[in-house]
Amino acid sequence: MVKKAVIMKGDGIGPEVVDSMINILKECNIQSELIYCDAGSEQWEQNGCKDPTYIPESTMKNLEEADACFKGPTTTIPKPGAPRSVAVSLRQKFELFANIRPIKTFKRLTPNLDLDFVCFREATEGLYSGVEVKLNDDAAIAIRQITRKGCNRFMSSAMNWAKQYDMNKIVAITKRNILKKTDGLFFEEVQNAIKNYSEMQLEEIYIDNMAQQMVVNPQQFNKSVLVSTNLFMDIISELASGIVGSIGLVYSSNMGESYAMFEAAHGSAPSFKGQNKVNPTATVLAGAWMAEYLGETEVKNAIFSATHQVINDGKYVTFDIGGDASTTQMAEQISNLAKSNLRK
Repeated sequence: MVKKAVIMKGDGIGPEVVDSMINILKECNIQSELIYCDAGSEQWEQNGCKDPTYIPESTMKNLEEADACFKGPTTTIPKPGAPRSVAVSLRQKFELFANIRPIKTFKRLTPNLDLDFVCFREATEGLYSGVEVKLNDDAAIAIRQITRKGCNRFMSSAMNWAKQYDMNKIVAITKRNILKKTDGLFFEEVQNAIKNYSEMQLEEIYIDNMAQQMVVNPQQFNKSVLVSTNLFMDIISELASGIVGSIGLVYSSNMGESYAMFEAAHGSAPSFKGQNKVNPTATVLAGAWMAEYLGETEVKNAIFSATHQVINDGKYVTFDIGGDASTTQMAEQISNLAKSNLRK
């Protein structure tokens, strides 16, 4: 049976990088059906800002009938009353509780730094639950929701990743000395998750110290699964992206029990819209990862290998990683090499 994936191109630079990704998947003869749908603030504004969400009903119907989806970068308007982000909406709708961002360096970009770890972010709870109350004109509060069920299923996913990729350490990022109840519950479930893995190391690091450690000695986290609550890991994974060379290199997935959403880690960068100059790597690799999720591992492997070759060669790369190639030029080079890899 043919698998189906919904493709949402998004806002800002989204259509440019997503089109590059789609072209590469097609050139690699992906067999899954790709269904194109609208989502994001641009279409929301064009339709009169009437909908309560950035995701039209027709798009949601297609999402519900698909096996997975790809979300291009989208803009979330930072004003009270505006809809919540597309990513948060879909994570909560489909219970995509594990946001996963592998962090790996490229030899040409960081010749003196070799990193290989993964950031696991609980993606349905914490401050991203979006529960806020305005007490009066001068005060408002936000609820940091942490549940044992949410932590348990999240940690089960993180442990499965550690086993699959032979990682031997869990690093829990908390602020348990201050957030004693919420981070206390989270850390209890981290401890419970590793009870049956005697070979697995566990380290707890407070979020403020973690930011420092990520800058001064990120190599200490190699072969580790970094786990944390929603906001803390959002910040740390963004910091990690800067260390590897560019946010344009970091791809991600949002995994649940029976559904997944794939996306680049970066935003919609509206100031670069239409310039054909942004790095397509994160989107391309996220799309390749989606192909693997849909059962086409050979497509994923060919694209990953080609992308690493293009970046390490340095001749057809975008401005953020030391080149002058356009988005389409870099993507075309990846496509050519990926097709060659598939023929081998």
